[in-house]
Amino acid sequence: MPNQWKGKSRGSVLGYKIFVFSIRRLGLGSAYFILYFVAFYFCFFAPASTKSSYYYFRKRLKYGTLKSIVSIYKSYYVFGQTILDKVAISSGLRNRFTYHFDGIEHLNETLANKKGGILISAHLGNFEIAEFFLDELEGSATINLLTTDAEHRAIKEYLDRYIKKSSTKFIILQDDLSHIFEMNAALAKNEIICMTGDRYATTAKLMTAPILGEQAQFPSGPFLMGSRLNVPVLFVYVMKETNKHYHLYARKADFKKRDAEGLLANYIKSMEWIIEQYPLQWFNYFDFWGSKN
Repeated sequence: MPNQWKGKSRGSVLGYKIFVFSIRRLGLGSAYFILYFVAFYFCFFAPASTKSSYYYFRKRLKYGTLKSIVSIYKSYYVFGQTILDKVAISSGLRNRFTYHFDGIEHLNETLANKKGGILISAHLGNFEIAEFFLDELEGSATINLLTTDAEHRAIKEYLDRYIKKSSTKFIILQDDLSHIFEMNAALAKNEIICMTGDRYATTAKLMTAPILGEQAQFPSGPFLMGSRLNVPVLFVYVMKETNKHYHLYARKADFKKRDAEGLLANYIKSMEWIIEQYPLQWFNYFDFWGSKN
């Protein structure tokens, strides 16, 4: 499938080293300044993601040509900011930011019940810093974050020198599907599974549904699992609103038992609402709709 995600996001240990140095020695503002040039670089030297972003803004959001081009640059810039914010927040600068918790009662209820649960997010906003929010909620359930980035281990090993240690566990997506056994084992121990539902890789089984007016494919795993297990399912997003302010949204999924299509439809509805509020923050830089243009 030409439009499937390859399982890796752009970024490297070297890039993180540069940004960590900038934040620690020069301040977060200086790192933001560097991003002006980095975002410009990606506009020209990441042609596949730039083309996909243009299709998203021009065809799906119906922006004009100029606004679409400007939005590509802005999206890259905000994406870079969220990466820097993750490093800053996780390295002890959490109190430099402000936060608004919207629907936190759903998260607290799920964690306090200690019966396990599934949190489904998307590559919307800064979901990776959700672990630092979840660590401070009322419940004491163990959080397991499913990650599909092959380079995650190397980056995490480097960042571990500087960041606050989180109690969150990581389950790495594997080609042999062994991650499924890890997920089932975690749920059997009444733990929480966090995953995203807007990317799929080679081994994924797929579901098709319309989003932003066009059919697209989604990984079936989160929706099959969420609809079949007797655990709560929540949609969670952490969105950047200003340079130093984040808004966490948590919503209970509305679906019938064993209705994966219904759960997917409810997920898409929540995504479209978030996209309407934060159109620059869907950082899903691949050919999601399999467009020909």
